[in-house]
Amino acid sequence: MKTATLKSLRATLHNQANKSDAEILQRFFKTGPGEYAEGDIFIGVRVPTIRRIAREYQTVPLRDAATLLQSTIHEERMLALVILMLQYKRGTPGQQAKIYDRYMANTANINNWDLIDVTAPHIVGAFLQNLPRTPLYEFARSNSLWERRIAIISTFHFIKHNDFRDTLAIAAILLHDAHDLIHKAVGWMLREVGNRDLQAEEAFLKKHYCTMPRTMLRYAIEKFPEPKRQHYLKGTI
Repeated sequence: MKTATLKSLRATLHNQANKSDAEILQRFFKTGPGEYAEGDIFIGVRVPTIRRIAREYQTVPLRDAATLLQSTIHEERMLALVILMLQYKRGTPGQQAKIYDRYMANTANINNWDLIDVTAPHIVGAFLQNLPRTPLYEFARSNSLWERRIAIISTFHFIKHNDFRDTLAIAAILLHDAHDLIHKAVGWMLREVGNRDLQAEEAFLKKHYCTMPRTMLRYAIEKFPEPKRQHYLKGTI
């Protein structure tokens, strides 16, 4: 591991910046006027490179990772979150609680789907595994798109432990959410439930498939056999 200072961490990340990649990422992550990530800044560093740098600098102090999470640069925030995820994995219960608290206090900076999807199950979901999941229900009803996405994506950790209750309950809360990014996230988590317990997924779908957003349904039934998939799409189940 390299010397863990905020200055050297930033320098290492920026040495990997690529202008043409930055332009691609700006478009892909919808940073234009009126789009969901309006104004976000990319320098053009891909996630595999960010993960490598995070492993090299994972001993950076928590306060420095938290400082980096305040950055206006997307890749700096991603790097901070991946470091927090690595520190959480090897941390003591006390350290894990501090990382969870930092995460939950900084949701305004965890403001794109990639930042959430890479980290929320491994920090928020992991921390709440044996605790009340009340914070997720509060987030599911939040005005913040990103907190709502954290709510459902965090349950991926529970799904991996064959615990589907909160996924299904939060999916029901988000069933008629206005945003496409929530439709996709809920559909994805329902599909993951079905990968482990098809009966549980279908019980939910049979109750809601006629009224759920089309994108959510398509994501949820993506791996169904084609005849069954078509029955759901046509409303003939």
